[in-house]
Amino acid sequence: MAPASDSMNDGSGTSLKADYATPTTTKTFSYPLPPASNTSTKEKTFHLSELRKSVVKLQEEVNGFLTTKMEEDKALAASAGMKADDQAEEENYGEEKVEDGS
Repeated sequence: MAPASDSMNDGSGTSLKADYATPTTTKTFSYPLPPASNTSTKEKTFHLSELRKSVVKLQEEVNGFLTTKMEEDKALAASAGMKADDQAEEENYGEEKVEDGS
């Protein structure tokens, strides 16, 4: 998953965005943000407050999505007769598995 970032959205403002991609699935999470202002402390504070709220929402949405994907993967593994190691899956979900050659 690409890290969440503050990116331009066709010049119409900024948005908080995270992209999730696998060979079989792609998902974009995005929350619009008010334009950043350099004029007053009040406007800067408002922008940062909205950014913080969006980060929390984005994190909740990503976590929910990944939990659903893990459950789907676990169900697929169970239907194929495999037993999943829940602890290892949770620690490594979305990460590339690297085998230790020793």
